[in-house]
Amino acid sequence: MTDAAFSALASLASPSLLVMLVIGVLAGLVIGLIPGLGGTGAVAILLPVTFGMEPEQALALLIGALAVVHTSDTVAAVLLGAPGSASASVTMLDGYSMARQGQAKRALSLAFLSSMAGGLIGAVGLTVAIPLARPLVLSFGSPELFMLTILGVSLAAVLSRGNVLKGLTAGFLGLLLGLVGTSPTTAEERFSFGSLFLSDGMSLVAVALGIFGLAEIASRVGQRRVEEKPVELSGGWGSGIREWLTHWTQVVRGSLIGIWAGVLPGVGATAGTWLAYGQAVATAKDKRKFGKGDPRGIVGPESANNSVEAGDLIPTFLFGIPGGVPSAMLLGMLLTYGIQPGPAIVTDHLDLMYVIIWSFAIASVAGAFLCFLATGQLARLTKVPFAVLGPGLLVVMLLGAFQEGGQLGDLWIMVALGVVGFFLKATGVPRAPLLIGFVLAIPMERYYYLTTNLYDGYGWLTRPGVLVFAAVLVVPVLWAVAKRLRRRSGEADDGHRDEHEADEVADDTGDELEGSLAGTGWSLGVAALSVLVFGGALWASRSFSDEAQLMPQLVAVGGLLAAGFLLLQEVRHRSARLSADDGPLAADVAGPAPGGGGTLVAERTGTAVVAATRHHDLLVAARTFAAMAGFLVLVAAVGYVSATLVFVPAFLLLVAWVRPRTAVVYTVVLGAVLLALPSLLPVDLPMGFLQ
Repeated sequence: MTDAAFSALASLASPSLLVMLVIGVLAGLVIGLIPGLGGTGAVAILLPVTFGMEPEQALALLIGALAVVHTSDTVAAVLLGAPGSASASVTMLDGYSMARQGQAKRALSLAFLSSMAGGLIGAVGLTVAIPLARPLVLSFGSPELFMLTILGVSLAAVLSRGNVLKGLTAGFLGLLLGLVGTSPTTAEERFSFGSLFLSDGMSLVAVALGIFGLAEIASRVGQRRVEEKPVELSGGWGSGIREWLTHWTQVVRGSLIGIWAGVLPGVGATAGTWLAYGQAVATAKDKRKFGKGDPRGIVGPESANNSVEAGDLIPTFLFGIPGGVPSAMLLGMLLTYGIQPGPAIVTDHLDLMYVIIWSFAIASVAGAFLCFLATGQLARLTKVPFAVLGPGLLVVMLLGAFQEGGQLGDLWIMVALGVVGFFLKATGVPRAPLLIGFVLAIPMERYYYLTTNLYDGYGWLTRPGVLVFAAVLVVPVLWAVAKRLRRRSGEADDGHRDEHEADEVADDTGDELEGSLAGTGWSLGVAALSVLVFGGALWASRSFSDEAQLMPQLVAVGGLLAAGFLLLQEVRHRSARLSADDGPLAADVAGPAPGGGGTLVAERTGTAVVAATRHHDLLVAARTFAAMAGFLVLVAAVGYVSATLVFVPAFLLLVAWVRPRTAVVYTVVLGAVLLALPSLLPVDLPMGFLQ
C-alpha cells in the first residue's frame, strides 16, 4: 500500500495530471461563489469535460474542484451575508458579524485555514479508512453488496432533512429513473416508449444538472441583487492566522464531525457544519459571543464542511455507496470507466484511491492559498446578480449534458427534470435520495440477480453481513418513527407544525424557495403525481419478461406505498390547515375579540405577502423554463452557437435588465468561447437542421 501511495504521488507530478488538478481547483473556487451550485454544481459542470480522459486525469480534475468549493463559498457569506452554498450559511452567523465590525480579513483567514485543515484531516481519514476497511470489503459477496445498495438509498432518504416519507418517495423515484433503458439481466428495453435515446438509459449528467442545476437557475434568477451594502475587505490577515492557531482543538473536532457526517449517506455538508457549530457552542464556557463574531463559530463549521466531502468518498469508493450528491456523480463516472467501487477498487485500482487522496490534500492547500491571494477579485464576482450569471450557466450546463449521449433528446429530458427538481425543492422533498437512487439502481438490480442465482431460496438473508446491514437500516427508521411520534405527542396541532416546515428548511439552507410550497396544494399535487407515476410504472412493467420485471415491480410497489402514505399525510395536513383557517374567519364575521383585531389583520397581511411571494417565484420559474425550451427549439433549428447568440442577449435584456453594451460583450465572449471549445477540448456542438 505504501508503494501505491508514493506511486500515485509521483504520477501527480506529471504535467497532464497537474494541469487537470489546477484547472479543477480554479473552477471549484469560481463555482463555489455562485449561490446554489456548490459541490454538486462543480462536479456536474466539469463531469462532461472528463469524457475521453484517463481515469486519473478525470479524478484529479473533479477532486480538485470538490476539495475547494467550500473554501470559496465563504467569501460571499462573510462579505455579503449571502452564502454561496447552504453549508456556508453557518459560517455567515459569526463571519458576517465579524466583517461588519471591520474584521473581514480576520474572519476570512480563520475560514480559509480551517477549510484547508479540514481537507487535510479528511484526506488523512480517507487514508486510514483504506487499510481498516480493506479486509471487510474483500469479504463481501453479492448479498452484502445488494444490501449496501439498499442501505445507501434508504439512509439517504431517512437521514435527509425533512419528512421521511418525502425522502423515501424521492429515493424510489430515483431508482425508477435508473431502471429506464436496457435491462442488465435480459437486455430488453424498459420504459423507453420506443425512444432511441431512452433505450440507452438516462444520462447521469442530464439527471444531475436537471434536478439540481436547472432547478437552481429557475429558483434564483429572480434574485437580482443583495439588498444590503457589502462590507469592506478590511482588518488584518495576520491576526486571524495567529488566532486560528489557538483554536486547533476546534479544528480537529470539527473535522472529525465532518468526516462522520460524510460517511452517513444523505447527511451532507449542511448538517455536518451545523453539528460542528453545535459542538462548538456546547463545549464553550462563554457562549454569549456566538452569532456576534465569535471565531469558534467560524473555525468549527469551516473545518467540517471540507472534511465532509472527504468523508463522503469513504463509503463511495470502498463500499460503492455514495454519501452525497457529488460523490454519487463520481461513482457514476467510475462505472462508465468500468471501475467497480468496493472489492475491485481496493485490489485492482488501489493507485486510483491514492490519486484521490493526494489530489484532495494538495487541492485543499492550494485552494486556501489562492483564496488569500485572490479574495479581492473573488469578492467582485459575488456582486454579480444571478440573473446575469443564469444564461451563461444554462448554456454551459446544456452543452455538458449533450456530450455524454450526443442527442438533443437528453437536453429535453434535462429541462423536464429541471421542472421536477424545482417543485421537489419548493415542496420540501429532498433531492439527494433521488440522485443516489438513480446511480444505484442498476448495481442494485445486478447484485440481486447474482444473489438469487448463486443462493437457493432466502438463505443469503442469514449471512452475518446481511444481518448487520439490515440492523443498520432498521435502527434509523425506528429512530425517525419514534422521534416523529414524540414530536406529535408534544404538539397539539400537527397542521401548525407543518405550516412552519418551509420556514425551518429555508432557515437551514439560506434559500427562501426551499420548502416554500410545503403543506400547500402544490405539495399535495406532487404527492398525487408521484402515486400516478409509480402506478403507471407498475402497469407498464407487466409487459416485461419475468426477470426484467422483477426490480421495476419491486420499486414501483415500494414507491406506490411511500407516495400513497405521503398523499394521505398531505390530505390530512391540508384538511387540518383549512379547518384552522376557517376559525379566525368565522370569528371575524361574528365580531373580533377586543384587542385582537390588529393581530388578525397582521396575520392576514403576512399570509398575503407569502402568497404573493410564492406566486412571483412560480411565475419567474415558469418564464425561465419557457426560455430554456425556446433555446432548445432554436438549437434544433440553427445549431448551438447561433441559438446562443440569439438567446443570451434576449435573456439579459428582457430578464436581467442589463445595459445593451453589457449584453453585447457578454454574448460575444460566450460565443467566442463556444467556437474555440472544439479545438481545445473533446466537445461536440449540437447542429441544427438548417445548418
